[in-house]
Amino acid sequence: MRYIAILITSLTLSFSVSTAWSKSDDRTILWAGCGITKKAFMSELAKAYEKKTGIKVNLSGGGATKGIRKAVTGEIDIGGACRPIIEGHPEERRAYQVPVAWDALVVIVHEKNPVNSINSKELRDIYLGRIKNWKQLGGPDAPIELYVRRGRFSGVGRTLRELVFTNYEQEFPAAKHIVRSSGPLEKGIQKNIYGIGTTGISSAKRRKVKMLKLNDKSPTYDNIKNGSYVLYRPLYLVTKQRSKSSQKVKDFITYALSREG
Repeated sequence: MRYIAILITSLTLSFSVSTAWSKSDDRTILWAGCGITKKAFMSELAKAYEKKTGIKVNLSGGGATKGIRKAVTGEIDIGGACRPIIEGHPEERRAYQVPVAWDALVVIVHEKNPVNSINSKELRDIYLGRIKNWKQLGGPDAPIELYVRRGRFSGVGRTLRELVFTNYEQEFPAAKHIVRSSGPLEKGIQKNIYGIGTTGISSAKRRKVKMLKLNDKSPTYDNIKNGSYVLYRPLYLVTKQRSKSSQKVKDFITYALSREG
């Protein structure tokens, strides 16, 4: 199974994880998590696993925080997350994360926007409100309309704060459009010629948007692999820690980490 700009790594991991009581049965796996993880690999993986085993994987979104915390409580069998657990939050303390892929973050604009490239400083300055007009980036004389995810715990938002600002508490004062998830962010920019925002490449490639080069580097497989494209993060499957895992969860994760998966 291949994914553009996503590095699927076969890992040999031994783990002791569990899923507490859930509404699923032995022939069903309940999964919830961030939409980017769902689009990056879970949709195709779930179909392939059902075809191989007859076990259906029911997918729902809700974001990385939902995926992590509902896996911990046992409301779902497996969560999906595009960020690591946050230290100091008891709701996530017993989460066990299994990295299964790498995903690039990309800066996106409307497909007809003439700007093709941006550097890290310019990206910071846009989010901080220091660059406010597209003409400062070689574009038209028009205001920049920044789209951001609500809150600071989203996978994209947390990774952006870590890699671009080195500050998990960073606010984005220039935000004009604050949306609940990556889907509305991408759809908004798809319709707004003056819009800009950051999302996962696996999600962005399904939209009619332009992905900007960052520091003159495109988010290609090779550039992510060699580290020259700097915005990337791992994607995780999440289960509950420190208890015996159900066999169906173990089997699914083993499949996800295999070459076949």
